[in-house]
Amino acid sequence: MKLVRAEYQELAKYMEHLRPTRQCMKMLKEKFSSQSQSTLLSIFSQEYQKRIKRSHARHHTAEAIENYYQRYLSEVKKNLTAPVILELANEVDFSPSLMARMVLERYLQELEGTPPSKPVLNSMLREPSLIPDRFLANQVYQCTINDCCYGPLVDCIKHSIGQEHEILLRDMLRERNLSFLDENQLRAKGYDKTPDIILEVPIAVEGHVVHWIESKASFGDEYSHRSYLHDQFWSYWNRFGPGLVIYWHGFIEELDCHRERGILLKDCFPLDIVTLCHSSSQS
Repeated sequence: MKLVRAEYQELAKYMEHLRPTRQCMKMLKEKFSSQSQSTLLSIFSQEYQKRIKRSHARHHTAEAIENYYQRYLSEVKKNLTAPVILELANEVDFSPSLMARMVLERYLQELEGTPPSKPVLNSMLREPSLIPDRFLANQVYQCTINDCCYGPLVDCIKHSIGQEHEILLRDMLRERNLSFLDENQLRAKGYDKTPDIILEVPIAVEGHVVHWIESKASFGDEYSHRSYLHDQFWSYWNRFGPGLVIYWHGFIEELDCHRERGILLKDCFPLDIVTLCHSSSQS
């Protein structure tokens, strides 16, 4: 699903004050019914993460963390089962999972006398039953399942979706008898920074030569695309030649402006592929 910049800006504007809940996704689908659920979720997740990054420093001062922790202790005494941390996160417009992380870290520091190591903290966030205080464990769990943009559950889902689309891409290439090396094979050969696919025989897509393909199970907005160009795509272009990026959840149409320089954007696997030996056209 390609969006012109004005359509994307309308979506982003509407999302400015939404919180990462299942209810907000329902509202988005009703408001923008022509967009797929996966595209809306991808855009919302990216916009929400930008919002959180802008306010991150304000929430992570020593004073703010102590205030949140003391409020948690005070409120949980009144009602052990109330979703105190979740409600606190919503009140200050911050990610529930990140708020739970701050409170848990402060609790462990008080319990052990020193700040917890990152592996210990991450293991407890992934598996709240490891937290010594069962009421805090329940609070952390509530935050994790009610945050659609941050946290270990979201990380796991995003990783799985990314893997699923890479497998889909490889299957589509095999169906068309296109010979390729995937990321794992390339790393085994000693390459450190590689695209998902290197074609052993280049193809042409819409008149442009393609040597490599990168799969992105996300929406290509200006911020993420600029970062990918700098960190990945131009490096691939420099090493392997021109290539194709598939943003499976769509992208801003105006970003597809480097075709002549050798980076082509698509929102699906290309239907018309010209190979060295023959051409195939499917509808």
